[in-house]
Amino acid sequence: MDFFKDFGDVTYSFGNNELATLTPDISKYVDVVDQVKDDIAFLTYYYIKEGDRPDQVSLQLYGTTLYYWTFYLLNDNIRQQGWPLINIEFQRYIKKIFPNTVLNTRENVSTKFKVGQIVTGNTSGASGKIIKRNLMLGQIVIEGEVNFTAGGETVSSLNSQGVTETVNVTSAVSERLAASYYTDTSGVVDVGVDSANGANPGNLLERGATVNEITNEQSYYDVNESLRQIKVIRPSLITTLIGSYKKALRV
Repeated sequence: MDFFKDFGDVTYSFGNNELATLTPDISKYVDVVDQVKDDIAFLTYYYIKEGDRPDQVSLQLYGTTLYYWTFYLLNDNIRQQGWPLINIEFQRYIKKIFPNTVLNTRENVSTKFKVGQIVTGNTSGASGKIIKRNLMLGQIVIEGEVNFTAGGETVSSLNSQGVTETVNVTSAVSERLAASYYTDTSGVVDVGVDSANGANPGNLLERGATVNEITNEQSYYDVNESLRQIKVIRPSLITTLIGSYKKALRV
């Protein structure tokens, strides 16, 4: 890879190999780019459009594909989280990491419907295993895609003592479309539980008209979109900066 040609080589034994191999010294680091990453005299901004690849952006800005690596050194977010995904990749990713089904309830299930129990819908007849719970959001996560009644139903489960437990479910949704958190005009809000004197003591409060639900998919989408605005070196200064970077590597 052209990026590593100025790093120099070291001998290194990979895995259990006894024979050392000559390989680029990827441990070498210089802070030339770090020194200018917050200096507006050196920087401008670029918005990564749908389908833009790092090498394409480099070519568009600098007339060569070779300076794509500067984007990662200048922007901590894309170095840590990666280049923003195009829509088809994002949809594939979100379905992969959220493959399950969520049963939503306003009831307090802290003492029942434990992880590992099998849940059965009294209307749908669908059943599945509980793999996790979010007690603050009133979520019971069922393994895989299970066709419970979308609009809600009463579900039952046999606990470890052989006692049948029931809970009223308000809705059943794909995990990716389940709530990640809630917001209002002040920011993220804690939905909380009803007080001892309330109409539904000990159970979760209703969300209310002013509270917005942010789903898992929306939360990840917002993060992906936030990666699109990046800092880049001004084209008129890129040759000078690259020269200084490579010179420092050779020292």
